[in-house]
Amino acid sequence: MPLQEDGYTFVLSDEVTRTPVRYKNRYGIEIAADLYAKKGLDESVEHQAVVIGPPHGGVKEQGPGVYAQEMARRGFVALGFDPSYNGESSGEPRHITSPELFAEDFSAGVDFLGTLPYVDREKIGAIGICGSGGFALSAAQVDTRIKAVATAAMYDISRVNRYGWLDSATDDERHKTLLDIAAQRWADVDAGEPALSPTFPAEIHAGLDPITSEFFEYYVADRGRHPRSIGGFTVTSGMAHINFGELRHLADIAPRPILIVTGEHAHSRYFSDTVYEQATGPKDLVVVPGARHIDLYDRTDLIPFDQLETFFSSSLNWVPQK
Repeated sequence: MPLQEDGYTFVLSDEVTRTPVRYKNRYGIEIAADLYAKKGLDESVEHQAVVIGPPHGGVKEQGPGVYAQEMARRGFVALGFDPSYNGESSGEPRHITSPELFAEDFSAGVDFLGTLPYVDREKIGAIGICGSGGFALSAAQVDTRIKAVATAAMYDISRVNRYGWLDSATDDERHKTLLDIAAQRWADVDAGEPALSPTFPAEIHAGLDPITSEFFEYYVADRGRHPRSIGGFTVTSGMAHINFGELRHLADIAPRPILIVTGEHAHSRYFSDTVYEQATGPKDLVVVPGARHIDLYDRTDLIPFDQLETFFSSSLNWVPQK
């Protein structure tokens, strides 16, 4: 649907409240987020909560808000955020993508939720959509305060940067990429500002490959278009992703549980399958019939919110061993 007058890509439910909030991550970057709660929430008792990150290149007014609103309707305190250097969050230069910072942004969300007197610090989970699925898992590997993790249409951005699509990149191609990024760093130094990778166009043209066409259906067409979701990142950001390997320590999440949601027809499904195969603790893989990758951004008729509710309601009870 067209962008709403309030600047969001979906209609605010009359069952929830949405409050803009600001807080800093441990790098001092101010994170812009929206706090969702069910109207009439009893703030005299502590509730379960979830922090929700956007697709890689997305903003809180898109998928995170869709998820946060629905989870709030179901009684959770839900926080959807803009990643560092993007959206309304601070950080210069703009449009950096960083595997460490984007994982840190989940932990910063946990920090903020834990300051609310009506949130139980021992019952905070995370939901990552698309690229944030990888970042949420990365955060949970080291932040044991995240008691349960769910991913939807997950992408492992660092894996794509290092190994290429479907792990098809050769060592020579990766070396060439690093040489190109090194040259771009000199170009950025000389220009005094970083170059961006291609941004979303103003309109959709014919002849696109299927994956690009699908993303444009969401980000360029009225369905999910937002002026702060531009699609481009600083070119030199790729260096950090190639070096990082955000899911190298997936086993460290156990025994905390993971719920992996993907679509039957999602081009990204191989990322979810890999995480499911490699995770060593409690895990479940939900394949949504008929769903493509982008359908898990906003299709509330397809996103398995009943299963997300059940998963977090039952899972946010993990207690670390002494």
